[in-house]
Amino acid sequence: MKIRAHKLGSVVGRLNLDPEVEISRKVDSVSGQVVVVRALEEKRVYDQLELTTGRMAHVGKGDVIVGALGRRDALRGFQGIVPAQARAGDTLHLLNLGGVIGQAVSENRDFGHPLRCEVLGMAVRNGKGVNIADAALPTADHIAPEDCPPLIVVSGTCMNAGKTVACCEIIAKLTARGYACAGLKMTGVACQKDLLNMEDHGALATLSFLDCGYPSTAGVTDVAPVAKGLLKAIAGETKEDLDVVVVEMGDGVIGAYGVRSVLEDPEIRALFRAHVLCANDLVAAWGGVQWLKAIGLGVDVVAGPATDNDVGIRYVSTDLGIPAANARVEPDRFADLVEQKAFGTSA
Repeated sequence: MKIRAHKLGSVVGRLNLDPEVEISRKVDSVSGQVVVVRALEEKRVYDQLELTTGRMAHVGKGDVIVGALGRRDALRGFQGIVPAQARAGDTLHLLNLGGVIGQAVSENRDFGHPLRCEVLGMAVRNGKGVNIADAALPTADHIAPEDCPPLIVVSGTCMNAGKTVACCEIIAKLTARGYACAGLKMTGVACQKDLLNMEDHGALATLSFLDCGYPSTAGVTDVAPVAKGLLKAIAGETKEDLDVVVVEMGDGVIGAYGVRSVLEDPEIRALFRAHVLCANDLVAAWGGVQWLKAIGLGVDVVAGPATDNDVGIRYVSTDLGIPAANARVEPDRFADLVEQKAFGTSA
């Protein structure tokens, strides 16, 4: 049986699927499996889907959508899981903007419930169910400094802590200063908008865990092999020699997305040139610095909402003894601090 989809979520972008998809009513309920669903309602909030083109499109009732099964554990969003089993006629939920679909287990008071969808079937090719892992880049068990450019890593205390803004400003300012930059997102839930934003700010190439076949890194115990695979692949995405890769760690340093497994890996740590922590407030800044210190990792610059004015900057600089700058308010000074740490320039 074939069906023509109205919208293909960006989560299936690497598969180059045609809008007319062959489906099976039997569904292999595993992470990354491509499913076709019909929207059962129309919402006024959290009502959009990021298409494979990167464009955001409103989801209307009755729209046929191609997405992929996955898990989400968002503190400021939805929580959902890959159902133990699924079949045509079941009701599942659109868990994120990129088209990750699963069974919601916790809602959000700001967004209500995630959009409900009827499962129509599983996408198949040549009689076999399609999974986003079918087009995945390989992971890697080891990486050495000669395998990739040095890293500027941006981690945060929570989602919506300003990590993407910080990454984009670093890329934009360093690019303007003559550096060749790439961007990576190593953890999170599949959505291309952050990578597209990095490209808009000058990144010569971008990749994320999605390129390694993961709809999200929620529940992945060890994300380090994924991170190493991305680091080995990124240099091959551009013809230019890269000076630095700016890495965003999606979600917070504490959480279900495997951030800690990347930050604790000694081979990845050896590639760090600078580490930026984006914090939501002063307690988060203090706690984030202490938590990272406990796993043996320092912070070179603090940014995010905790540095929105001089109150926070003064506390971080004086009490924590760490340089601080706001990437939105004073992007040049922020970039100066990062460049100084990463490349030894004078701020």
